Amino acid sequence: MAFEGLADRLQSTIQKIRGKGKVTESDVKEMMREVRLALLEADVNFKVVKDFVKKVSERSVGQEVMKSLTPGQQVIKVVKEELTELMGGEQSKIAVSNRPPTVIMMVGLQGAGKTTTTGKLANLLRKKYNRNPMLVAADIYRPAAIKQLETLGKQLSMPVFSLGDQVSPVDIAKQAIQKAKEDHHDYVLIDTAGRLHVDEALMDELKQIKELAKPDEIFLVVDAMTGQDAVNVASSFNEQLGLTGVVLTKLDGDTRGGAALSIRSVTNTPIKFVGLGEKMDAIEAFHPERMASRILGMGDVLTLIEKAQANVDEEKAKELEQKMRTASFTFDDFLDQLGQVRNMGPLDELLKMMPGANKIKGLNNLQIDDKQIAHVEAIIKSMTKQEKVNPEIINASRRKRIAKGSGTSVPEVNRLLKQFEDMKKMMKQMAGMQQKGKKKGGFKFPFKPF
Repeated sequence: MAFEGLADRLQSTIQKIRGKGKVTESDVKEMMREVRLALLEADVNFKVVKDFVKKVSERSVGQEVMKSLTPGQQVIKVVKEELTELMGGEQSKIAVSNRPPTVIMMVGLQGAGKTTTTGKLANLLRKKYNRNPMLVAADIYRPAAIKQLETLGKQLSMPVFSLGDQVSPVDIAKQAIQKAKEDHHDYVLIDTAGRLHVDEALMDELKQIKELAKPDEIFLVVDAMTGQDAVNVASSFNEQLGLTGVVLTKLDGDTRGGAALSIRSVTNTPIKFVGLGEKMDAIEAFHPERMASRILGMGDVLTLIEKAQANVDEEKAKELEQKMRTASFTFDDFLDQLGQVRNMGPLDELLKMMPGANKIKGLNNLQIDDKQIAHVEAIIKSMTKQEKVNPEIINASRRKRIAKGSGTSVPEVNRLLKQFEDMKKMMKQMAGMQQKGKKKGGFKFPFKPF
């Protein structure tokens, strides 16, 4: 995650004050010195840091902290609230026009990932909000920009409106909106041209498109990895166009994340979405409070639950829980679960959303290799139906055959069989405890599968 360095610094600073029964002004001062350094190192705008530290300091030495029963925790609460406020307070939702289609104009510099983000956002609108979007190729200058959007459209089975690169972007936008009305599309996403820097010609064209298309949203796509530059770009675009929102890309990269903390304060434009990877579903709505929780090591359970709900089959989950209770869980069930969890995103990212994950040693350096999961899948797929249901029949010669068929080694096959056997034993124990609990009215099955 982009905030890794900042998160580590803030969490260790907070840890020192967490359990304090009494918090003095010098405690708060020392903590604020650390917080200031952490934010500046994360490339947060200097003025933003100054204002943030001032607000937290004033509240932390005020009545609400000094007279509370747990001052240490109260200070942490203040830091979380102010961090949430800094990033925009509440989640800023996407507009919906009273007279469809809702028009979204996507703007930004070249290289920020604007075209890909346009496709990702359209995909999110369709999957999560049940909308029927249309993409518009209005970048006629960058070689292959139109082709790129058309390829994304094919990949997503989504219509792309294009008139080639010889028609003006203003005319393309005009005809696209008309076509969207005729075909009953409720969202139109216009992918406009970018440049390597902000210039007059680019802005004039964007202003003309804005005047004609009367967009409900103007989203600036900025690369979080450019740090302070992202804030400067956002300021320029906002002055000229009046942005309604920002989409931060590459927030999963090895970056200091200061842009996310500065943009809202400097431009007064909300961050509406964040890109978190290459895949077409690697985009999510930006929730300031959840991001503050993640930064402070408090986890992000709500996003985790949403990801599970979006990628998990309810019926299969109930069936699986029953199998776990009766310990009749097979390798086919295991394969199915693995697929559903993989759809939720990278496992190391999911783990970091768990509360207290910051306390697990080495989690930040944990690289859960997709290849390892692919190996497990290959091993299971190399088993016969009978072997998947009754792994105890897998003798030495069968193990050799499975290893050969899956392109793995016999020790890897052995390891998976041992882990699976241990898991089934644990399920049997839990099922036994569940039965005892029922008689005594006590123990409940401790978890449900996703």
